[in-house]
Amino acid sequence: MAEEHADERPGGMTVREAGKKGGQARKEELGAEGYAALGKKGGEARKGQLGPDGYARLGQKGGQRVRQLIEEGKAAEQRGTPPAPEPPPR
Repeated sequence: MAEEHADERPGGMTVREAGKKGGQARKEELGAEGYAALGKKGGEARKGQLGPDGYARLGQKGGQRVRQLIEEGKAAEQRGTPPAPEPPPR
């Protein structure tokens, strides 16, 4: 039983529980419009870091990945097997 609560902190809450609680509070605070504005702000900041050409290359990489996933899904459908699970993000 001690292993289940190995990551508990003195406040009686695990780091995971605290993160979830904070995320829920932030979600209620911002709402959908707030998250959209936050994403737009982050996108603009990243665009400023990369410049127009770098941002375009980043978008191209994303498009290539989507194309790859679609092709893998179609091939899996033809084989009659589910597509391979996606590796965890780096």
